[in-house]
Amino acid sequence: MTSVPVSTPTPALLEVSSLAKAFGGNRVLQDVSFSIGAGEIVGLLGPNGSGKSTLLNTISGFEAIDSGSVRYRQQEIGRLSAHRIVARGVARTFQLPSMPEKMSVIELAMAAATAHHGFWETLVEHSGVRAAEAAAREKATRLLHELLLTHVRDLPAAALSGGQKKLLGIVCALMGDPQLLMLDEPTAGVHPNLRNDIVQALRRLNAQGMTIVIVEHDMHFIREVCSRCIVLDRGHIVASCAPQELSSNERVLQAYLGGGAQEQGNTMEAAQ
Repeated sequence: MTSVPVSTPTPALLEVSSLAKAFGGNRVLQDVSFSIGAGEIVGLLGPNGSGKSTLLNTISGFEAIDSGSVRYRQQEIGRLSAHRIVARGVARTFQLPSMPEKMSVIELAMAAATAHHGFWETLVEHSGVRAAEAAAREKATRLLHELLLTHVRDLPAAALSGGQKKLLGIVCALMGDPQLLMLDEPTAGVHPNLRNDIVQALRRLNAQGMTIVIVEHDMHFIREVCSRCIVLDRGHIVASCAPQELSSNERVLQAYLGGGAQEQGNTMEAAQ
């Protein structure tokens, strides 16, 4: 299988070139190349086992790449640690966020500021512990308000619903002031009301200039928020297109459904 060339948006914020990753004899990513333009919201799609989460992990430094390059703002980050990549302005959330039982929502958000910036950098930036704490509390309070979590700010983080934990994960990621936010299945298992809150929150963030990459299976969600989709199949990129074009793309139909019959296209159209 050969990868589909993906046109480069201008200006490119993230550039992935010839990326490969294997676990033993299992080649999960092969010759993956694409670019994400500043200000885009891009859906990263593909059937189970296509390599989506591994791609997110390699870009964010949680998995080492075998070959290829990852460039962010024209600087190579492909072999940096996750902590250093976060410091460059790239943040991500996880599909199943783990929340501590003994920290409140606002305490966890405040702790994320130190996790992103580092303890000593925080002290230097804000001239002392009390000033750093006040600045982190102010920022956490604002973000909790923007993502509709003010009413649970004093609850234990572990006591939140699944959807609220997804929103809190986004708050924690935003405490580091990223320019690129990558989300791993932000609506999986989320109540429909909170799903709409996530849609609105992502639209607001994008309107403020945030570039967003979303791994997601929910086609309705993708169509609501994304302007472009990149589709993976068995470690290769097979399509880069608008969400409305997914149901008529032969290679996407082959990836998801094993064929390109009109009936299968109608099935995907109904899913959207």
